[in-house]
Amino acid sequence: MGRVGDALRELRGAQKSAKGVSLYSRYVNRPAGRYLAAGSHVLGLTPNQVTLVSAAFSFAAIAAVALAAPSWPLGVAVWAALAVGFAFDSADGQLARLRGGGSAAGEWLDHVVDCAKVTALHACVLIAFYRFPEEYGLSGDGWLLVPLGFQFASVVTFFGGLLTEKLKPKPEPGSPAAAPSTLRAVALLPVDYGVFCLVFLLLGGGDLFRWAYTGLGAAAGLFLLAFLAKWFREVSAVRR
Repeated sequence: MGRVGDALRELRGAQKSAKGVSLYSRYVNRPAGRYLAAGSHVLGLTPNQVTLVSAAFSFAAIAAVALAAPSWPLGVAVWAALAVGFAFDSADGQLARLRGGGSAAGEWLDHVVDCAKVTALHACVLIAFYRFPEEYGLSGDGWLLVPLGFQFASVVTFFGGLLTEKLKPKPEPGSPAAAPSTLRAVALLPVDYGVFCLVFLLLGGGDLFRWAYTGLGAAAGLFLLAFLAKWFREVSAVRR
């Protein structure tokens, strides 16, 4: 326990800025990832191994959505596995900082797994809608467009945000981090992956899941438009 405590103390001083992070990620996922990173450090795991653990939990849940008929117990199991996978996704970067910094290969693996996870999750919701239309209360094939649209918004948001961060100039070393906005942290909750995972608790509810998923998909589309406008302004200001 002493070694875990030492690792936790080091991690508290090696956290990324909370700017642009939702309340869920700031107060739930990052703290959970901190404990997992400390435990992984004591066990001697590498950041890449933690990324693979995250992938194992996430893709097991994703496969279950497509393969099993929806039910309340399935929803709890899917949410739990997705939430644990998301916490380990936070832990890999924290573990890398604890070990003195990450690698290009580790960052590449993390981003590839994240992109695959988001793409596959919406694809499996589409498969579930196709395989179990009565359980989800679907009245026609038009509902299959919902996960396609949600997937489009999620993937473009992921790629656009990642590319914007790469193109924007980095802050000067030692410059103070920008203060996070509580209002922005609340506003970002509808597009936080951890909040999205909660919708799978409604898998046994048929219409409840379908409408909650559709609502979050609509929010993702609206936020995508806002993000694209913001990011384009930011990269337009970058001087060659």
